[in-house]
Amino acid sequence: MNDEFRRARRRRIVETVQVIDTMTEQVVGHLGNLSETGMMLIASMPLADDALYQLRFDLRDAPRQAPIEVGAHLLWQDRASMPGQTWAGFRFIAMPEDGMAQLRQWLDSPGGSFE
Repeated sequence: MNDEFRRARRRRIVETVQVIDTMTEQVVGHLGNLSETGMMLIASMPLADDALYQLRFDLRDAPRQAPIEVGAHLLWQDRASMPGQTWAGFRFIAMPEDGMAQLRQWLDSPGGSFE
């Protein structure tokens, strides 16, 4: 085991940020937390285990207002306490440079809490 392993800092999402599957243009859920390397989604529809997704979301309180699109791999999912909802952990596998710059600015901006 590597003692140097560190998780990326995750920032909890305060407001509801909807996440859209860009292939279907359907809302698949909303963000629970977000980091440079991935996100926790509170899904409101079924997701396929170990699947790849193309997703889009807007960080309303970001320094720059533009949708962020990501390619993401579904790593895990678990039933949430609310009926019909699932917690789902995604790892980002692709993100345009401008999206990553916007995400880093948002992570570094004041407000929100880190987990």
